[in-house]
Amino acid sequence: MVDLGTSPLCENFLTAEELNRPEPFYPLAAYVCGECYLVQVEEYVSGREIFGGEYAYFSSFSDSWLKHAADYADRMTDRLGLNADSFVLELASNDGYLLKNFVAKGVPCLGVEPAANCAAAAEERGVPTRVMYFGVEAAQELAAEGVSADLMVANNCAAHVPDLNDFFGGMRLLLRPGGVVTVEVAHWLTMLEGNQFDQIYQEHYCYFSLLTLRRVCAAHGLTLYDVDEIPTHGGSLRIYARHEADDAKPVTSAVTDLIEREKAAGLTEMATYAAFGRRVEETKRKLLEFLIDAKRAGKSIVGYGAPGKGNTLLNYCGVRTDFLDYVVDRNPYKHGKFLPGTHIPVYPTERIAETRPDLVLILPWNLKEEIAAQLTYVREWGGALAVPIPEATYI
Repeated sequence: MVDLGTSPLCENFLTAEELNRPEPFYPLAAYVCGECYLVQVEEYVSGREIFGGEYAYFSSFSDSWLKHAADYADRMTDRLGLNADSFVLELASNDGYLLKNFVAKGVPCLGVEPAANCAAAAEERGVPTRVMYFGVEAAQELAAEGVSADLMVANNCAAHVPDLNDFFGGMRLLLRPGGVVTVEVAHWLTMLEGNQFDQIYQEHYCYFSLLTLRRVCAAHGLTLYDVDEIPTHGGSLRIYARHEADDAKPVTSAVTDLIEREKAAGLTEMATYAAFGRRVEETKRKLLEFLIDAKRAGKSIVGYGAPGKGNTLLNYCGVRTDFLDYVVDRNPYKHGKFLPGTHIPVYPTERIAETRPDLVLILPWNLKEEIAAQLTYVREWGGALAVPIPEATYI
């Protein structure tokens, strides 16, 4: 469907000492199943290897993401009537950015997080966290300890799971009768329409339409009964699922309406996916033309943000320090390191004011409003901002 060449793991930031050592690159191509329409990349590196131990991504460095998490906690507390007698279980809970809101409300909760460094940050925030890679085996271990949930949360982690059956099977084991599972994923339809190919990387094994999610849930005794379309990650879905026997939660028209929209958009036709691959190739050519024109005009260019999507984009397009002098990021964990593959250095955000570049390319384009508000000072020296997706454009 779409071939992005080869790429290193997008969160494997390098130290200066590692720059001259061999760096593994893996084929990065996405394929679609003609039966269930699940889009996948091949698993060259296991999820346990990628997410276990230490992981470079911390959720708490985006203000808009923190607000999204707080709003979610308010919404679910009201919708489900959560209180001190309830229990919330979050999978891939990262640094406790979401569950801290339930802790503040007095709702008992537990995070399950495979990365020990992220789990430690959550514990420091007062969020109870277990270091575990979630699946049926982990669910059985937790169930034996008496853990069960009124609300199970899986936000932006289903894509990181190579074995969906193991993941959804584990969720069903821990969901109480009458309980609700919510899963947030980037919406494949939005990725297609918005040309968001940079969200494809080795750490994202799966890409979802509602058609696919409904089928996965049904295979594990869960009914997908409601869905919200939300703006995160350039356009995402939040699905609500319950036990098949829970007739108190009927399937809403939001589910059936979106299924029909996906079919009308061609998500059940292979030609749609082939056209996406051709569009990606043209986007690469346009971005390189954009950067070449800027450099030939004598402009200095830097990048804002060091997200996984940015590393996919830069490696696919062959953009290195010949185009970007450096990138900045708010996450101190990445400072003083180098981007995987391209070896572009990462600095704190203050570097932009120090060097006064002519152009700042915002790599986490899904946060462009938030970041543009932080970078208003770039106007002081006549600098400009741009985004690479859906096409290279000044903002």
